[in-house]
Amino acid sequence: MPRSDGVSTIADIEVPPRAVPAGYGALIAGFDLRVPLPDEMVAIGERHTYRQEGRWRVLTPRYRPDDTVAGHLGFALRHEGVDLAVLNALFATILPEVIEQWIRAEPTGQHARRIWFLWEWLTGRRLDLPDAARGAYVGVLDAARQYATAGATVSRQRVRNNLPGTPDFCPLVRRTERLAALLGPDLAEEARAVVGRTAPDLVARAAAFLLLADSRASYVIEGERPPQDRIQRWGRAIGEAGREGLTEEALLRLQRLVIGDARFTRLGWRSEGGFVGGRDRETNTPLPHHISARPGDIAPLMRGLIAYATRNETGTGGMDAVAAAAAVAFGFVFIHPFEDGNGRLHRWLMHHVLGRRGFNPPGMIFPVSAVFLERIEEYRAVLEHYSRPRLDLTQWEVTPTLNVRVLNETRDLFRFFDATRQVEFLAACVRETVRTTLPNEIDYLRRYDQARRRVEAFVEMPDTTFDLMMGFLRQNGGQFSQRARSREFSALTDEEVIEIESIHAELLAADVDKAGD
Repeated sequence: MPRSDGVSTIADIEVPPRAVPAGYGALIAGFDLRVPLPDEMVAIGERHTYRQEGRWRVLTPRYRPDDTVAGHLGFALRHEGVDLAVLNALFATILPEVIEQWIRAEPTGQHARRIWFLWEWLTGRRLDLPDAARGAYVGVLDAARQYATAGATVSRQRVRNNLPGTPDFCPLVRRTERLAALLGPDLAEEARAVVGRTAPDLVARAAAFLLLADSRASYVIEGERPPQDRIQRWGRAIGEAGREGLTEEALLRLQRLVIGDARFTRLGWRSEGGFVGGRDRETNTPLPHHISARPGDIAPLMRGLIAYATRNETGTGGMDAVAAAAAVAFGFVFIHPFEDGNGRLHRWLMHHVLGRRGFNPPGMIFPVSAVFLERIEEYRAVLEHYSRPRLDLTQWEVTPTLNVRVLNETRDLFRFFDATRQVEFLAACVRETVRTTLPNEIDYLRRYDQARRRVEAFVEMPDTTFDLMMGFLRQNGGQFSQRARSREFSALTDEEVIEIESIHAELLAADVDKAGD
């Protein structure tokens, strides 16, 4: 391979001064691979000090690998983990003899055998090598570095295939310090503990509110204000997520539900190009910031995505539940298989995977859409983190119908990607729902019931009237409006009005967004 000395930039990303790229960075530069750059890359510095510069980890000279394909691949597996996008592009570039020579030289080497497996797994072709006869079984993924499944043994290379997906769809997730902090505590157990010490009627009411809040937020994120009955129907669909295995038929049925009036929307997989973005104000031509998968690639990509979800739907063999949920859901929205409804189905898939794993307490969903809405700018940045580098690798043209047509092969951009950033975002949102949203909702309902009991001590009214009264107070800053005082609640005395406003201020004034919803 071309030497990595003298490489100062890789795809416009500067290499740290007085350092040379190693591992995947060296392979990308050496073979001019057209792939999104890894979020983290490694270089070798001149001095015997470790440093971090942006996305670069700079190691000391003693770590410098041989400037060969085998040298950099072994280095990458040791220090960077598996990057399927880079490996897939590399294997399409080099001759198979390069890998065969390495295996023959190191027949028991764990990194050589892992690369041997990945070559055949990614290319679908068999190398001219006999089955491995010796060597301890080793995981294809280093489970200490990347989230992995339990894996099945493969005798040919004497490895465990602990990859979470198939060659049709296999995003990977790195173990970062942030994820260790977010997923280290057992969030599922924390949620069950909150529910376990709460009266069943309060749990049921909290679950109903959170379900409705999530359904409403999912539409608001898409800029829609549908009628209440559509919000409730979609809420029921969210509540049923995870009860059955994921299938193509289930996704198509959910699209029909989420769209409602489909007179102007073609249901089913897209048959034309797709993009997310705006349009030129004068010409109406597309201004994309994300270009979706090509129509011809959607069916195999979705088969792979469904297989990924199925492989990780059990806790015994699958990868971490939150990591799997993010990989499936964000992978779906990046593919964008439908003309419309992708965003809401993307968030439904998070509920599906978490529910399938039994992550949620029985009868409860985590309102991730509501938290996404609160963190909408961060949510958009997470989507853009994937889309921006891939837009640069996509060649496209405007069609006569002012759509986009992709001109180059892009399926690999959707098959293989690093989902770490997306998992970190979902993990933070799930933790917020477990530690803040759910306890706050239960606490609010307790205070709401306490307010009801105190009011009922001096005035009796039906529950519906009490709820209406609390709604009026919420909307009017904790005080009865002139209209409410003269109409719906004209029967209240001045003393009763003062006392009710005092109770509301004491118990409910801080929750102006919840009372009466």
